[in-house]
Amino acid sequence: MNHEYETLLHAIEEKKAVLGVVGLGYVGLPLAVEMVKQGFTVVGIDLDSDKIERIYRGESYISDISDEELASCIATGRFKPTTDYSMIAVIDAISICVPTPLSENQDPDTSFITMVVDQVKRFMKPRLLITLESTTYPGTTEELIQAEIEKLGYTAGKDFFLCFSPERVDPSNVRYNTRNTPKVIGGTTEACLNLGEALYKQYVDNVVPVSSPKVAEMSKLLENTFRSVNIAFVNEMAMMCDRMGIDVWEVIDAAATKPFGFMPFYPGPGIGGHCIPLDPMYLSWKAKGFRFYSKFIELAQSTNDNMPYYVINKTATILNEYAKSIKRSNILILGMSYKPDISDLRESPGLEIYDLYKENGANISYYDPHAHSFMDKQGETVHSVKYDLTQFSQYDCMVLVTNHSSLDYSGIASLGVPILDTRNAFRSFAEPHIYKIGHSVQHVKEPGEAVLV
Repeated sequence: MNHEYETLLHAIEEKKAVLGVVGLGYVGLPLAVEMVKQGFTVVGIDLDSDKIERIYRGESYISDISDEELASCIATGRFKPTTDYSMIAVIDAISICVPTPLSENQDPDTSFITMVVDQVKRFMKPRLLITLESTTYPGTTEELIQAEIEKLGYTAGKDFFLCFSPERVDPSNVRYNTRNTPKVIGGTTEACLNLGEALYKQYVDNVVPVSSPKVAEMSKLLENTFRSVNIAFVNEMAMMCDRMGIDVWEVIDAAATKPFGFMPFYPGPGIGGHCIPLDPMYLSWKAKGFRFYSKFIELAQSTNDNMPYYVINKTATILNEYAKSIKRSNILILGMSYKPDISDLRESPGLEIYDLYKENGANISYYDPHAHSFMDKQGETVHSVKYDLTQFSQYDCMVLVTNHSSLDYSGIASLGVPILDTRNAFRSFAEPHIYKIGHSVQHVKEPGEAVLV
C-alpha cells in the first residue's frame, strides 16, 4: 500500500482523522453522534440552517437521539455542524447520507448525490476517503462518484479511496442502533475496502465486508424488496380472507407458531418510509437497463399501492351498515406517521388515505401525538386535532392507520364509534363496532329487523 493509504490508516486508528457527515437527517445525525462518542472530531454538513442551529442548542429533531445526547456531543467541542461545504478541505473521511427519492416518473432522483459530489470536487484533496450511504441502484458509487473524481486526475485506491456502505437505520427501534447494527461495506479497490472497514470498525460493532460497491448496493435493495414483496403477499392474503370470512390475523398467529420455514409479515393500510416504497423501484429501474423486467417487484408495488383504496372501500362497507356513506360523514384518522411512535410522514399511507376520504366527500380530520401537521395535495396545511374523547365520540367512524403506543385504545374503544383497525391494535377489545382489515364486516342488526333462520 502507498503513503496516502498508510497515513490515513494511521490517522483512523489513532482517531486523529477528521470525519465528515453530509446530510444530518435520520441517518446522518445518529452516525455523526456515534462518531463523536467514539472520540473523533466530526464536521456535520447540512444546508438546513435551522437544523444546524438546533444542534448547537442541543435540540434533537431525530427521535433516536435525545437532547441530552446531542448536547453532550456539542459539549465535547469535537462536533462541528455547519452549512459550509468548504469544510470538506479539512476532512479526512466523509460519509454521504443524503436523500435519494423517486421522480414523478418513478425513476431514481440522484440529484442530491450529484450536488454533494460537485462540492467534493471543489475542495478535493489527496488521501480523502469517501463513503456513500444513501440507498441507490447498483453502479451509483462508481458512475456518479468514482468517474467524476477521477476526471480531476485522481485514481481510486491510490490518491483517494471510495466505498459504499448502505444505511440500515430503523427509526424508533429500541434494540438496534448505529452501533450494534451490522454494517455492510464494499470498496472500489482492496485498499478502499481496507480503509473503509478500518474506519467503520471504530464505531460499529460488526462490519461486513463484501467484494464491491455493487454488491453492497444490491444487498440493501434486496433487503427492502424482500420486505415489500412479502408485505404485498400478506396484504393480498388479507383481502382474500376478507372475502372468505376468515380472520387473517388469527391465521398469521397460527402459522407463526411453526418454529422453522415461516416468518410472519402483517397486513396494513399501505407501506411508508423512505426505504420500502422506493428501494424496489430503484432495483426495477436498473434491471430494465439490462432488459430484465421484474414481475414480482412491479406486482408487489401495485398491491401495496392499492391498500389505501381497500381501506376506503372497507370504510364505505362499514358506514353502510349504519345507513351512512363516506360523503358528508365525519371521519377521524388515528395516527398519520408511517410507523409507530415517530413523527416521520415520508410516504405514509395515511396521507393517501386522507386525500382519498377528502375526494370522496368526507369531513376528514386526524389525530397523531407525534406528527402535528402536514401539507395535503392542495398545498394546504392540515393540523392534528387535540386529543379529546368527548369530541371523538361525535365522529361517524374512526380509522386506525398508525398504532402509536401512547394511544388510549381502551378509552377510544369505549366510545362505541365504529372503528376500522388496519393494524389489529384493538385486538383485546371484542366489540361489534370494531372492524379490521383482513376480516369480513359483520352485519349490524337494526331495531325491529327480523332474524333469518
